[in-house]
Amino acid sequence: MTASNHPETLVERAVARTPMRLASRVRGLSDRSIAWLFIAPTIAILLAINIFPLAWAIRLSFTSFMSNLPMPMRFVGLDNYTDILTDDDVWNNLQVTARFVVATIAFEVVIGLALALLINRQFRGHSFWTTVILLPMMLSPAVVGNFWTLLFQPQIGPFNYVIGFLAGIPPSSFSMIGSVYLAPWTIVLVDTWMWTPYVMLICLAGLRSIPNYIYEAAEIDRASGWRQFRSITLPMVMPFLMLAVLFRAIEAFKMFDMVNLLTSGGPGDTTGLVSIALKRAAFEKWRTGYSSAFAIILFVTVFGAANIYVKALNKVKQR
Repeated sequence: MTASNHPETLVERAVARTPMRLASRVRGLSDRSIAWLFIAPTIAILLAINIFPLAWAIRLSFTSFMSNLPMPMRFVGLDNYTDILTDDDVWNNLQVTARFVVATIAFEVVIGLALALLINRQFRGHSFWTTVILLPMMLSPAVVGNFWTLLFQPQIGPFNYVIGFLAGIPPSSFSMIGSVYLAPWTIVLVDTWMWTPYVMLICLAGLRSIPNYIYEAAEIDRASGWRQFRSITLPMVMPFLMLAVLFRAIEAFKMFDMVNLLTSGGPGDTTGLVSIALKRAAFEKWRTGYSSAFAIILFVTVFGAANIYVKALNKVKQR
């Protein structure tokens, strides 16, 4: 056997040629093929994590499947969707959620814009106060829920003592999370405290994007501060403000963990958001098919409303 035919020599030659072959094949690929080669793992992960569960939920929504019972799935057609859309309790949950979303967005937009205008003045120590204002946004909703639950305790919570001192009433005479009238405002207060800094950041980015020469020209024309705000600041910040409203409305609509820790949807059903109702249907009543249909309806509602809102936002940007 010659040296050229020795098995080890043949293996070494094959190994030596392999990188060259791979390099030549890669060089032969187009830019589009290389791009797909890099994004293919990400697409596979998205399909496994997002698309497949969504498709499975759509399938379950047409069945009477209950995950706690060893029963085969039975196709029921649109019965789950009909039951949900004709259920008065579901519509009541949607009304509670709508009131919560509108109230929180209104407070967050007004307070967030005011804080952004204040921080944008670049006063002494504004960096420190900006950091302090942003602290609530950095906390977990579960931590915020537990923290405010302790603050709202009638016997030991400092919130009742502060209100009692200012209003001159006994601290134990009222309960924020136990009152039918005060509980809805409790979740509005906590959500506003937590997410107003987020709106402030977006508004602050809009304020920083306005060129200074526009204000200088307005001052030359002797425009008042209110006129500058109404004619310059507000129109140019409006796209950023609408973007903040979009993000916060989507998040507020699916709010769950903080409300679940604060009130668990009570007292009664006064803070029963749709997320709480969905959780009860899926993990307390174990109506998996019903809750899947419920989730699909909520997804379509949010997706459709967001698309309509984005079209309005694009029209505002084109002005």
